[in-house]
Amino acid sequence: MTPTVPVSQKFGYRFSWVGMIGLTVILFWGMMALIAPHIIPHPVGEIVDEDYFGVMSSRFWLGSDYLGRDMLSRVLMGARYTVGISLAAVSIACFSGVVLGMTAAVVGGWFDAALSRFLDAMNSIPGKLSGLVVVAAVGSSITVLIVTLAVIYTPGAYRFARALAVNINTMDYITVARTRGEGIFYIIGSEILPNIIGPVLADLGLRFVFIVLLLSGLSFLGLGVQPPFADWGALVHENVGGLPFGAPAVIVPSLAIASLTISVNLLIDNLPKKIRDRSV
Repeated sequence: MTPTVPVSQKFGYRFSWVGMIGLTVILFWGMMALIAPHIIPHPVGEIVDEDYFGVMSSRFWLGSDYLGRDMLSRVLMGARYTVGISLAAVSIACFSGVVLGMTAAVVGGWFDAALSRFLDAMNSIPGKLSGLVVVAAVGSSITVLIVTLAVIYTPGAYRFARALAVNINTMDYITVARTRGEGIFYIIGSEILPNIIGPVLADLGLRFVFIVLLLSGLSFLGLGVQPPFADWGALVHENVGGLPFGAPAVIVPSLAIASLTISVNLLIDNLPKKIRDRSV
């Protein structure tokens, strides 16, 4: 009788139970972001409760907000904006930063120096300050939020990827590839990227957390997703008046932010060894 192989090991990836918890929470919020419009019990802008800051009940599972709107509907739709905007921004930032970082490490010379100094100058501007200035000046449409957050975190992703790529670029197999006459694109895609993918994935997760927190901070200040829609930070801002009453309307979105960011950190800290160490 052949022993049963756990699903997590069938493809060579074994998660710890802590990592599985983090992954489960992340997948849950990701799924909610996708299907929220189809499962919310009430339209997000509709006043459905005669009371404000209503308590949890069989009709309103997460209570109602400061206007009497259903909080369950608003939290689920808030996941769509928080997760969607943050995921789009971190994907652009990390893709741009990693590609530029590997290219600068391989090309070197004036290209590396000029690009590094330019992005260092961008990195010297505090992220929250630049985000506030840009969003306040241009507006807070979803496109502007995504581009602004991506630009803020691209320099850091570049620096991280370049530091890894510079070390790999000194290895003997890179010298052999150059001697064979391989081009820059081959060296970057086939020799450097596979050897830095683990740390890059961990860095992507951390930057996702930073972007979620920055987006929530901007929304808390009224510069994020605009009414009647709201991300989780905006939900906290809208209902902060219910904090002295312990209203679910202010507690639930705060817990949603915490659950997502903590789960991402748990997953990063417990990535399978095959991802963390590409030599295995």
